Amino acid sequence: MIKSYKFRRNLANAIIYIILGVMCLIWISPFVYLVLHSLRADGGVLTNNALLPKQLTFQHFIDLFAGSTSSSLNFPKWFMNTFVVACFSCVISTISVLAVSYTFSRLRFGMRKPLMNIAMILGMFPGFMTMIAMYYLLKIMGLTDPTHELFGFVERQLVGLVLCYSCGAGLGFQISKGFFDTVPRALDEAATIDGATKNQIFWKIILPMSKPIVVYTVLTSFIGPWTDFILAKIIMGDTHENYTVAIGLQLMIDPDHKTQYFQQFMAGSVVVAVPITLLFLKMQKYYVGGVTAGGVKG
Repeated sequence: MIKSYKFRRNLANAIIYIILGVMCLIWISPFVYLVLHSLRADGGVLTNNALLPKQLTFQHFIDLFAGSTSSSLNFPKWFMNTFVVACFSCVISTISVLAVSYTFSRLRFGMRKPLMNIAMILGMFPGFMTMIAMYYLLKIMGLTDPTHELFGFVERQLVGLVLCYSCGAGLGFQISKGFFDTVPRALDEAATIDGATKNQIFWKIILPMSKPIVVYTVLTSFIGPWTDFILAKIIMGDTHENYTVAIGLQLMIDPDHKTQYFQQFMAGSVVVAVPITLLFLKMQKYYVGGVTAGGVKG
């Protein structure tokens, strides 16, 4: 009986490991393919049908940043545009989400429940429904005009993109609120007795104790602008200089450029993926902690 049980358990574990191994190979194979062909020296997949490269080179990465591409394909400029937009959007969105979450979690006021219900209802509508409306609002404010810079040094379209990514971020407060609900209210009460204001409690007591949810909010607020294509394309139009990397990489594989720049497209895709991958690997334990703790109590 014992041997039969051990056999069934080992067999079940073996089947599970085989399934997980196959799923892992399926998951990782596109990234391996991307890396190998970004280093390929014997012609791209468009001109060479061999699945694996015979020779490897870093020349495609060098060309990507050395400016050997045409003037309309400026990857370093696109990368910097994306980095600036993602950083500013991340900071504004993180502060907005955490502040709204703390307000709904700790403060009690007349419209608290109705506002939470309205935010939940608005969150059910997909974001792309508002893209055209946002474009025309930005156009009225002059933030879609690529010919003039805002304040003399900031591209108007990039400012408009930051506003689109960050202004409605506070509606995504649910997970952060759930995390703040798990923090004992006795800390707030003790700080209030000592004379601390709500603002001081939030910045000096609650946030230092909430590293998992802060990291989670930072990651989700950064990765959205970093990888977005549709909204950025609508706002940027045909202004190549102000493109983000998502639009720029798509431009590299359009019919006019894909034969010449396909492997640089592969190299650019690797460059874009590496920062996010390293960030997630570094912050993984905080990210998981923020998700699990935020889903305990609402």
